[in-house]
Amino acid sequence: MTEAYRQHHGRILCGDAWIDGTLTVAPDGRIAAIEERAGTEGLTLLPGFIDLHVHGGGGADIMQGGDAAARIAAAHVRHGTTALLATTMTAPMAELEAVLAGLGQACGTRQPGAARVLGVHLEGPFINQEKLGAQPDHACVAVLDSLHRLRSLAPIRVITIAPEIAGHLEIIRVLSADGVRMQLGHTSGSYDDGVAGLRHGATSFAHLFNAMTGLHHRQPGIVGAALAHARYAEIIPDLLHVHPGALLTALRAIPQLYCVTDSTSATGMQDGDYRLGSHTVTKCQGGVRLADGTLAGSCLTMDQALRNLVSVGLDLADASRRLSAYPADYLGVTDRGRLRVGAWADIAAFDANLALQAVVAEGERIDLAQA
Repeated sequence: MTEAYRQHHGRILCGDAWIDGTLTVAPDGRIAAIEERAGTEGLTLLPGFIDLHVHGGGGADIMQGGDAAARIAAAHVRHGTTALLATTMTAPMAELEAVLAGLGQACGTRQPGAARVLGVHLEGPFINQEKLGAQPDHACVAVLDSLHRLRSLAPIRVITIAPEIAGHLEIIRVLSADGVRMQLGHTSGSYDDGVAGLRHGATSFAHLFNAMTGLHHRQPGIVGAALAHARYAEIIPDLLHVHPGALLTALRAIPQLYCVTDSTSATGMQDGDYRLGSHTVTKCQGGVRLADGTLAGSCLTMDQALRNLVSVGLDLADASRRLSAYPADYLGVTDRGRLRVGAWADIAAFDANLALQAVVAEGERIDLAQA
């Protein structure tokens, strides 16, 4: 929370329009006014990024528990991410319960110098063992009683699930009706399985193209279901998980395709070995991999994601929407993801070369050089 009104000057993205002027932050950390003033000079002010798929950062992994979530939120905010979902790995139920108990506390308040943890993205264990990707081998069938127990421990906002597993369509129907965003991923399902998942209430796809059946003209697969029917899907724009041509295809087909990092503890760190759940992963050559070469999350940050989107041809406003407004829309969050009066003052400020120069999280100016 700020102690007085503060002003930020520059080129401000307000919805779909650009305004040269001043953004005023109230003492409660919300935007009090946005005023157009001709000739105003300054940085380009974008809404702070909202990352719905974060496993780690700054050397910390969500599955470590303790203060890991706070350390991760502090690492990501220095790259423009002002809100995120703490994302779990597939693990035995007892371990998930222990981790979620800690995350319930982390979601209660924003720590100074950190992004807001909006809730939890449960990625596994309700996935197909044939499409683990970098997930540990603890996949299991979803049971409502177990899910109710997990939801009692922390606010689970998103669950990734394989729709082809017996009983999972009913799980999708029940939980989506209760406000959980159900997304399809780590799945060997067919096109028809994907369509069935959407009809039962699923609303997105986890890291599109990765850990799912691909598109073939006679067997469209889960990717085909997404391209044909989805309004939302998440994608990792590190230009390593997905070729730029596939990224452009998805952008053309899925109206509110939004971007995530799928970041690991290696994010923001030097090359070397790091933890991802129960796995040891290696960061090198701009990626993160298991010992067998399988991509294992990423070391992407959202400011780099912005630059990558612009590099493949998106204009800055469109790129921004896919990092802020669309993930907010997907979660049903109305006071983040856009710069407008009454919303939280979550701001990422860039220079003309799209180098991040300043971040404001709920009105707090973040020290980007903080260790």
